[in-house]
Amino acid sequence: MSAVWFEEAFRADYRAVYPHRDLEAARPEVRWLVEHGVRGRTLDLCCGFGRHTLLLRDAGVDVFGLDLSADLLAAASTLPNAERHLAGRLVRADARELPFARASFGSLVNLFSSFGYFGELGDERVLAEIGRVLRPGGLAAFDLMNPPFVRANLRDETTREGEDFLLRERRSLADGGRRVIKDVELVRNGDSRRWREDVRLYELDELRPKLATHGLAVHATFGGFASEPASATAPRLLLLATRA
Repeated sequence: MSAVWFEEAFRADYRAVYPHRDLEAARPEVRWLVEHGVRGRTLDLCCGFGRHTLLLRDAGVDVFGLDLSADLLAAASTLPNAERHLAGRLVRADARELPFARASFGSLVNLFSSFGYFGELGDERVLAEIGRVLRPGGLAAFDLMNPPFVRANLRDETTREGEDFLLRERRSLADGGRRVIKDVELVRNGDSRRWREDVRLYELDELRPKLATHGLAVHATFGGFASEPASATAPRLLLLATRA
């Protein structure tokens, strides 16, 4: 049985292929999150190799990171001061079944388009788990693709080369523009592999009732980490929601 796309995509070569997704890029995002209420015992849901987790720890947040990719979690050990800041704080698990008790976190962050991977029912399970592990009054922060911006600015095909890789990405929309598909070919050190990414785009008006079903009320929206207003032309869709 072949792996699902997110198991293929987030492998050991992720950091080499996307070197710009690093600590420096994460610093202003973490600063914004702390300024907007992320504090106390916090879960970095779909943390990847832990760049936001590490910086949240640096900011004094009692944060734990969770991801499904064993490769990316292993790569966290290469971050500066990882042994001191991240030891015992990274967990491998599925976002649809969080290994934490009810109401065990005061904050939760889900960053860098890490929602919409599991289909409608699977995505509902993720939201249910977020609602379950947040304490009453807790904060959930989501950093999502902005559907109208994606549809208006989608680049059909891009090619990028590095010292030891060639990356080709072909993008398209499906399901009436509700899903963005990316066919990826990575050639690295003479080896080639391909996978297809398939992410559901959620409009704000779709997310509000879904979140409300699980006790989460949206209280603020933004178009990016510079606190731009949320709009059709904003590059991102940031949501802050409070657990009832």
